[in-house]
Amino acid sequence: MAINTTEVIEKLASEIGENVYLDIAKWHLYLSNAHLHTLLAEQLYPILSAKSLDEDRVLHILQSIPVKIGGGKKEVSLIDFMPMQCQVILMDILEKYQRNL
Repeated sequence: MAINTTEVIEKLASEIGENVYLDIAKWHLYLSNAHLHTLLAEQLYPILSAKSLDEDRVLHILQSIPVKIGGGKKEVSLIDFMPMQCQVILMDILEKYQRNL
């Protein structure tokens, strides 16, 4: 059975976008609303397809994605906005997807 990569990335992005959020002054901005879910899914998919999911690699990717704030005056790493609970949720989502690939 052929895997449609685009479809898998879109489904992964959707699940990430609906369940993982940025915590900003106790406000929850879901990644879909922040338009970061697809970018994150695209960067995580190669790890999943290679069956090489590892928390350190995921954390490195989260660290490497800049989030512009203040109209682009400053950039802060995505991981700095994510509470630990969201990192756990993200890992659970990724483990499920890797099992199903």
